[in-house]
Amino acid sequence: MDNISKYFSVINMTEYFEIITPEGHPTNIFKPRDEVHQKGLWHRAVNVWFLNSKHELLIQKRSAHKESFPNTWDISCAGHMSQGDTSMSAAIREVQEELGIKIHESDLEFLFSLPYQYVIHDGKFINNEWNDVYLVEGDWDLKEFKLDPQEVAEVQFVSYKNLEKYLTQKPSDFVPHIEE
Repeated sequence: MDNISKYFSVINMTEYFEIITPEGHPTNIFKPRDEVHQKGLWHRAVNVWFLNSKHELLIQKRSAHKESFPNTWDISCAGHMSQGDTSMSAAIREVQEELGIKIHESDLEFLFSLPYQYVIHDGKFINNEWNDVYLVEGDWDLKEFKLDPQEVAEVQFVSYKNLEKYLTQKPSDFVPHIEE
């Protein structure tokens, strides 16, 4: 995308996603976010898990303002790959935007890619995406996170065992990431 297109995308506040095939292959066709979710077009996203030395995962409670799964617990950080992003640049940008933490490519360990689908709001929001999943290892004090209140209500570290227990006891409190 040239600089003029980027400028007008920002001015219009319209986020554009590259449409991909259901197998995850690029098409070089870009559509606005709203159209992508209204029509259920396949696109790419990134998920970033933070793991500390106590083997605890950082989870975030999504803001009440979120269109999908408001006020539910989710992975450490997630977001779409917008036009002009690479998978890595999207992961770095999303961590900065949502959690207020600066990370670098060398901090990210690529784990895998997987398809993720759901339909909500009586079929008005259809999500068909391929998620690139990353791990970031390190130790953070929760006070280091500068949360974007439009995106994230709170964060906490949780052990695998407790997370598994929470998911079993109250699955509706969590964004469904079954495969992950």
